[in-house]
Amino acid sequence: MPIRFLAPLSLGMTLASAAMADAPRVATDIAPVQSLVARVMQGVGEPDVIVRSGASPHGYAMRPSEAAALEEADLVFWMGEGLTPWLEGAIDALASKAHAVELLGAAGSRVLPFREGVAFEAHADHGHEDHAHEDHGHEDHDQEDHDHEDKGHEDHAEAHGHDHDHDHEHGHDHAHDGADPHAWLDPANAQAWLGLIAQELSEHDPENATIYAANAEAAQAELQALSEEIKAQLAPVRDAPFLVFHDAYQYFETAFDISAAGAISLSDAVAPGPARIAALREMAEARGVTCVFSEPQFDPKLVETVFGDGVSHGVIDPLGSQLAAGPGHYPQMLRDMAGAMVACVSGAS
Repeated sequence: MPIRFLAPLSLGMTLASAAMADAPRVATDIAPVQSLVARVMQGVGEPDVIVRSGASPHGYAMRPSEAAALEEADLVFWMGEGLTPWLEGAIDALASKAHAVELLGAAGSRVLPFREGVAFEAHADHGHEDHAHEDHGHEDHDQEDHDHEDKGHEDHAEAHGHDHDHDHEHGHDHAHDGADPHAWLDPANAQAWLGLIAQELSEHDPENATIYAANAEAAQAELQALSEEIKAQLAPVRDAPFLVFHDAYQYFETAFDISAAGAISLSDAVAPGPARIAALREMAEARGVTCVFSEPQFDPKLVETVFGDGVSHGVIDPLGSQLAAGPGHYPQMLRDMAGAMVACVSGAS
């Protein structure tokens, strides 16, 4: 390398090292949130993620390294207690000096109420205006179904490595009232949060504010383009009915104008009882359901038990647990979900 390039290269490396050294320490709850923050911090620093890949965020026991990352954080970005009820106490205990930002409660977020029942009603509103956090009336459920589901909860939790008492203590089988916390699956929410993330980072690190703002603006444009791409990809299967393992996808459905016919489980910790299974089979036959999705965090045999070989089986992952952490995680997760839906609904899976 010519000698005249050594000084500029050395200076650039020094400035980059200084930016990394001075960057705020940031902790995030789940990988999709880590990805959004990492995209805004690109070139400055890298945020930590607390909930490890492949684990359910609803009930979780932190490793020492994850607790340390939380304790050392200057900023914490998390969805909110609706997704990770155990994390609120951990933030208070370990990161009391950090500034915690709850994304689900941020201005500009689309917030949807939980859906209930075996079959979901079609979405009546696909706009992106704010929704109030308010309690919504729920239809009554077959008591026999609830009894069987409650009875089967412990066996189902143990089968997937959950501690039953711990999960109940922290609300793992989150009651389906109030806001659905899976809001990161709407890219319009992610676009709004990117701006908020850049603003919060800039307040803690004004020297890199220009980088944060530019990264956020570029990421917002990238997500807008991706949203249009996915809408076109899903258009041919928009009206095809499908079932999901548990109701985690209505933000994705609302964003891309598709609708799940229903969910096998009331939540990701409760096995369906005989009454619910019977109702699902009846509804699936009546609606012409040809595709049912499981999730990599849970045993696919439950889906096979309910529907056998009568429908196509697919896998969708609302956390992207098989993807590497970092800026590319979030957009790739959305692409993978869209691809899996098209493949399964069209019978190619």
